[in-house]
Amino acid sequence: MNALFIIAAAILLLGPLIAIHEFGHYIVARKLGVKVLVYSIGFGPTLIKWTSKKSGIQYQLSALPLGGYVKMLDEREGNVAEEDLPKAFNRQHPWKRIAIVAAGPLINLVLAVVLFWILFLPAQEQLNTRVGKIIPDTPAATVHMQQGDKIVAIDGTKVETWEKLSYALVDRVGETGNISIQAERSGETKTFQLPIKDFLKDQSQSPLEELGFLPYRPQVPAVVSKLTADGAAIRQGMQEGDRILAINGTSMKDWYDVVQVVQASPEKLLKIEVLRDKQVVQLEVMPQGKRDNMGNVTGMLGVQGDPGKITIPAEYKQTIHYNPAEALVMAFDKTAQLSSMIVNSIVKMIRGMIGLDNLSGPITIAKVAGQSAEMGWETFISFMALMSVSLGILNLLPIPMLDGGHLVYYFIELIRGKPVSEQIQLVGFKIGMVLLGSMMLLALFNDFMRL
Repeated sequence: MNALFIIAAAILLLGPLIAIHEFGHYIVARKLGVKVLVYSIGFGPTLIKWTSKKSGIQYQLSALPLGGYVKMLDEREGNVAEEDLPKAFNRQHPWKRIAIVAAGPLINLVLAVVLFWILFLPAQEQLNTRVGKIIPDTPAATVHMQQGDKIVAIDGTKVETWEKLSYALVDRVGETGNISIQAERSGETKTFQLPIKDFLKDQSQSPLEELGFLPYRPQVPAVVSKLTADGAAIRQGMQEGDRILAINGTSMKDWYDVVQVVQASPEKLLKIEVLRDKQVVQLEVMPQGKRDNMGNVTGMLGVQGDPGKITIPAEYKQTIHYNPAEALVMAFDKTAQLSSMIVNSIVKMIRGMIGLDNLSGPITIAKVAGQSAEMGWETFISFMALMSVSLGILNLLPIPMLDGGHLVYYFIELIRGKPVSEQIQLVGFKIGMVLLGSMMLLALFNDFMRL
């Protein structure tokens, strides 16, 4: 995946999200009789611009695609002709200004609903929530969860898919206490209380790995089918056809056991026992460290296994098919769930329950956009929907300079009966600039640290 592909994917992702956000402000302003002067996608130097002869609105594309703006007629920003005063933004009733400002974030949430609705429409065959493996010495093993248990609820919330189950677990990030899991076993419903402490705070494991239960995974023999030319394994004498028997004395039952040990051992010397031509061969290999999008370093040997023909047992499969109305309900539900999760994460970050190193900036977003585009249109659309929810919720935060900050001023004006003083708004603008600038610098710093 080269840099041009990543940039193209990022533009394809962010461009529509920014355009529709600004379109929300633009269309509601026009419908409510406010005169729009400029509709811009991007900031900075203008690349392309044209003016509508009918409306006089200037449409433009600018050089920095990390945002956009809709400039409306406003007495605070310049002289306004007397006949145009009724069309000035600052002359509108607070409810109209609230509607115009709120339209941007809300249309992003509507877009997310539409995108999720599209994704929910096709019939999907996928794994059900039956546990395929219990990891020893984990919370799941401690409370005696078993392979074959079918998870039906997390903390009282019904979960029908592994995705929804994971979202419910991520909602507990940073917390200490117990996660309540309901599961069906042999026709009975059992409840397990899994102990957690600072859950997922370091982001080094997935929620399922940290709790200790995994979905069904087909048995893949621990046999090397392919070696990367510049990988650590081939340099230390590993060959195609080698069956990996043990690593550091621990028996490897299948390929997933190998992956788990290797990924957890970047830059650590591993003693690997392999079977080659009916003889046991001892190798010492140090996995190379590879940093992922969130900055976590995992070990890489440069080997591949051969899954062969995969057959999933019927008891682990389910087919999900929604009619259009059901898909729409599911889309609203998922958008609401993600919105709640984002707000919850922000609150926990402020309280120190989640580290600030979880903030991501444009570099990480671009890299994930590129990866999702490589994985197919469904993955890319899903990531676009997630980003649309994030954009909508973040813009509703009560921070001056953001839409949410303006909404706070207008609601105060509704209650007081007069606008917030320009001096207070100026102070708020400066505070908002410092906050947003600091967040952006921190996000960029985190991006660079993950490279």
